[in-house]
Amino acid sequence: MPLSALRSHLRPTLNLAYPVMLSQLGHVLVNVCDSMVVGQTGKVALAAVSLSVSVCTVVMVFGMGLAMGITPLVAAADGRRDVAELGRLLVNGVWLCTVAGVVLGGLGLLLPPFLPYLQQEPAVAALAAPWIRVIFLSLLPLMVFQGFKQFAEGLGLTRQAMLLSVQANLLNAFLCYAMVFGKFGFPEMGMIGAAWATVIARTLMAVLMAAYVLVAVRVRPYREAAALNLWPDAAGLHRLLGLGSPIGVQMMFEMGAFSFSAIMIGWLGATELAAHQIAINVASVTYMAASGIAAAATIRVGKLRGSGHPEEARQAGFASYVITFAFMSLMGLLLIVGRHYIPQYYNHDPAVIAQAASLLLIAAAFQVSDGLQVVGLGALRGLEDVKIPSVVALLAYWAAALPLGYVLGFPLGMGATGVWLGLLTGLTLVAGLLLLRFRHRSQMLAKAHLNEVVAIVR
Repeated sequence: MPLSALRSHLRPTLNLAYPVMLSQLGHVLVNVCDSMVVGQTGKVALAAVSLSVSVCTVVMVFGMGLAMGITPLVAAADGRRDVAELGRLLVNGVWLCTVAGVVLGGLGLLLPPFLPYLQQEPAVAALAAPWIRVIFLSLLPLMVFQGFKQFAEGLGLTRQAMLLSVQANLLNAFLCYAMVFGKFGFPEMGMIGAAWATVIARTLMAVLMAAYVLVAVRVRPYREAAALNLWPDAAGLHRLLGLGSPIGVQMMFEMGAFSFSAIMIGWLGATELAAHQIAINVASVTYMAASGIAAAATIRVGKLRGSGHPEEARQAGFASYVITFAFMSLMGLLLIVGRHYIPQYYNHDPAVIAQAASLLLIAAAFQVSDGLQVVGLGALRGLEDVKIPSVVALLAYWAAALPLGYVLGFPLGMGATGVWLGLLTGLTLVAGLLLLRFRHRSQMLAKAHLNEVVAIVR
């Protein structure tokens, strides 16, 4: 598709994307802050954070994916100006996310006893267990936040979640430092203080995001429609689950691959696991920025498709690809330049820094693939195409990336570097296949619409 056809979509996509980028960054910056502060206490504590985050993230991203099913439906209903449907989506979405938060949060009590079976260093597993119990408490407020946030973003209201994420991250950074080291009158809690800081910050996010949606003038018609029946309906929940569950499963496959990679690297020792935490922490920052562009693609593609403009929806999707390619290429260059300096902000162990630098070089190599695969997922969600991408993720990560990473890392003796090369392979496969999928699906929808128009004219 020629670039000239995409120019009109670049600015609207960027206007939607940058607030979502900052909002999405809020989720990962919590882990960045925790890792930087806890890393100052030693590499074993940093390795424990890596193990804990690996376990928690797999569960968390399923919940976030479940909530993401709200956005394309809201965008499409907004394109049709269907006020009654938007009211139902508000009620059903918040209910679904709240119940999911209770269920997912409860898993935190069940998982710690299984940590010894992951064959990590005993000291690492011992520190990780109480962290997991506390951090899982934050999943309920996080899911409530997501329910209101995804509804607002479907309407194009992206700046409010951004502002709340910035405020919550500032609070988390302050509390994390204060509670880990016992500053400003807080007790010295060590690494567990960082987990409690996350719980407090995410609770504040949930309260403020709910308050915004419940009072904003822009949302008033949909609140009034929702007030007619505050109980969820089975058909609406089924539709949200039908769209959100495959997204959550796909995200679990992807994050699960990274989490299992962390477990494999943990077999090598605390030094390698601490280095992995640094590298994946840094890579997750750029990934979440790209996921903001993906969210904008979902909104733009979904709204244009819902308003009966599939060719423009196709153009909006490809415009998101162009923006992502440019952004992630720049991020890759920055990682190459800074790979020896960035790890020093996390830990001062020379062996950890050297290993992290080598992993950041691989992270630089997969920046474009990582960005293109997530924006492909976002564009396909706008078309309500979620099941095939889940299968693609399952095969690419679990049938290709992880087995290859294991072979390279252990039988061939490449260690953590080999595991990361396997991840690079998986991301590249997913990016290419999803690009072909979006090209095919969007082209089919545009042709079908054109045929309908021709039939009407005749």
